[in-house]
Amino acid sequence: MAKAGGKRIRRSELLSAFSYALDITEGQPEGHSVRSCWIACQLGEQLGLRRDEQRDLFYAVLLKDLGCSSNAARICNVYLADDRSFKRDFKLVGPKLSDILAFVFSQTASRAPLMSRAKSIFNILINGPAISQELIQTRCERGADIARQLRFSDAVAQGIYHLDEHWDGSGKPDGLVGEAIPLLSRIALLAQVADVFHTHDGPAAATAEVMRRSGSWLDPRLAEAFSALASGSGFWARLASPTLAEELLHSSAAQCQMLAEEDFLDDVAAAFGSVVDAKSPYTSGHSERVAGYCDRIAALVGYDPARRRWLRRGALLHDIGKLGVSNNILDKPAKLDAAEWDLMRQHASHTLSILSRISAFGDLAPIAAAHHERLDGRGYPMGLADNQISLETRIITICDFFDALTADRPYRRAMSAEQALGIISESVGTAVDVTCYQALCRMVEEDSEAPKARPPVGLA
Repeated sequence: MAKAGGKRIRRSELLSAFSYALDITEGQPEGHSVRSCWIACQLGEQLGLRRDEQRDLFYAVLLKDLGCSSNAARICNVYLADDRSFKRDFKLVGPKLSDILAFVFSQTASRAPLMSRAKSIFNILINGPAISQELIQTRCERGADIARQLRFSDAVAQGIYHLDEHWDGSGKPDGLVGEAIPLLSRIALLAQVADVFHTHDGPAAATAEVMRRSGSWLDPRLAEAFSALASGSGFWARLASPTLAEELLHSSAAQCQMLAEEDFLDDVAAAFGSVVDAKSPYTSGHSERVAGYCDRIAALVGYDPARRRWLRRGALLHDIGKLGVSNNILDKPAKLDAAEWDLMRQHASHTLSILSRISAFGDLAPIAAAHHERLDGRGYPMGLADNQISLETRIITICDFFDALTADRPYRRAMSAEQALGIISESVGTAVDVTCYQALCRMVEEDSEAPKARPPVGLA
């Protein structure tokens, strides 16, 4: 049974804390997923959903944005815009096609040279519907796949997959109409709209927007139920309460959840590592590879299996803070300027902030977040020196360094393992630990000595 400081951890607690990572990916104010989930749970109770349905609703809404990182790079590429601000502002656009087009054309390549802007807008005019379908399909499929990876029910996966369907059939990815849209998806979309407009412009705006979209985007019955809830005493005060997250965890939907056992903690770390890696085509598989390298090096320096398992989770999540960095920076095929570099460096602080709020991973937060610290004190985000950097952090650091060199990047092709070792050797004692470097060399040597698979007879 997984514990943090001797306390058993429920899955609802674990994933509500992780949902803050999804908020920053979408450019939403902190706690958006939790607030949306609370609104949805209030609706679920009012509608008289069974306990198992309330449980599925809880997770479908809390994790509605699981696939959100998968289209970030494509948004930057197509619209030549910051993915996080584009996503944030798009949620405030009216439901009419004219409103959507006006937003897209105002945001597309707004800071790019005139010729680049003209090309981007022309591409959208010609291919707009196909682009929109691709972006939403990618997001929906990815979110549903991760939900299944976390062993949630098909109802939860389908609730996430159909989040962007509209009551009148104008939504995506499948253009479902009315009650053909899963109930969880219908509630999730309404809760999302309500929280976005409440956070932006207050209670009256949220209620007005829900009713405005009733019958087009939103199920009219649900919109009426929400309007009744919103007019009740204390609804908006509770939604704005600083203790809302704690209240949500005491709801009937959260209370009936299973505890997070060790295998589930592994699954969550792997799932959110994949969310991070999906944000950029240049980081595909990065977190998993770093975790694999860390496991092997930890074994070589004498760690026992339990400690290696724990460290692997930290390695999977070391870059979770990159969810708060624009793909304009992550995928830039040139040297970052001073302002961009400052924003990039903030990802380590984001990692610390995200993991620190998760009791099951709190002890990993300073270890994972310090992977860009250097032994000579010139690293970031805290400028730690030699005796302040743990061996676990040193392992993650050298594995991250090695994978960064041996994988393609926007500005260069991947290096061979031998070339990477040569470059890393120049930083031994200043940026990287000598013991870790020696273990990395042994790992590469083992790989080079491993017997290569022979081709089948007749294909040699």
